[in-house]
Amino acid sequence: MSVNMESWHQRLTGRLSVPLPPSQAFRLFTPLGERDWAPGWEPRFPAPTVDDTDPGTAFITDAHGQVRTWIVVDRESARRIRYANVASGDRASLITVELAPVATASEVTVTYDVTALSDAGARELAHFAHGYARYLDSWQEQILAYLRGQASTSL
Repeated sequence: MSVNMESWHQRLTGRLSVPLPPSQAFRLFTPLGERDWAPGWEPRFPAPTVDDTDPGTAFITDAHGQVRTWIVVDRESARRIRYANVASGDRASLITVELAPVATASEVTVTYDVTALSDAGARELAHFAHGYARYLDSWQEQILAYLRGQASTSL
């Protein structure tokens, strides 16, 4: 049986807009900042951290029934943050979030570079790739809902 290697690796890129300048929007894509808008996102840090965006910072998530180990690979504050994550036996990913100013907003480009680590991981990757645009749409919706809530509480 031949295996389609393309199904084992995908590079997925999409965009969303955040109605904040990058200096303010960046926090929404940090390990702790994402808790504000992403349901079920609860990073656990095995070692105390002063700056959750510091390269080398490791954290663990348990979402959608899967434990993932994350490492902040690099960051340029208010411009880019990059993570590596691994779900053992499933998938390994490099996730890059880049922010660019557009008037008083930020255009956010999110790239997932994902490699399956098993047959089951390849199936999950195909499912993830098929729904990637909708996945980023959900980020947009959740972030906007969070920001609307913030605006209403400051009135």
